[in-house]
Amino acid sequence: MISTSAAERLHRAGLVWHPQAGDRFALRSAQLSGEVYTISDMVVEAHPYPSGTVLGFNGTTEWALDSVEQDDALWLPREDQLRELLGGTFRSLARTFDGRFEVLVELAGRPEQVFGADSAADAYAEALLELLAVALERG
Repeated sequence: MISTSAAERLHRAGLVWHPQAGDRFALRSAQLSGEVYTISDMVVEAHPYPSGTVLGFNGTTEWALDSVEQDDALWLPREDQLRELLGGTFRSLARTFDGRFEVLVELAGRPEQVFGADSAADAYAEALLELLAVALERG
């Protein structure tokens, strides 16, 4: 799973989240750090309103939380979502001899680049951060 620090960096870099069933997220709250939630039609639903998306908690018995603004949630994209966001730039994912993961991408007009991390999801995130930076450069 992606680290919250990598997810936060993706958010700050401009990655937009459109909540869907199966998406995982954490709440930006010191009391709830480490808790991960999954959007599901049965437990947590995304309710789009003109003022923004609200994540509604259905039938939660552990604590009284009815809903939170999307801005109070941090999307924790899965590996498949990160790979999809890399699109045609993605070339490969490999595990190194020391147990780290490396993602190879080819960005238009640049040589292939390798991004490494301790988890596959964080390696994908590092590559996606570069893709977002390049997109920002090009306007």
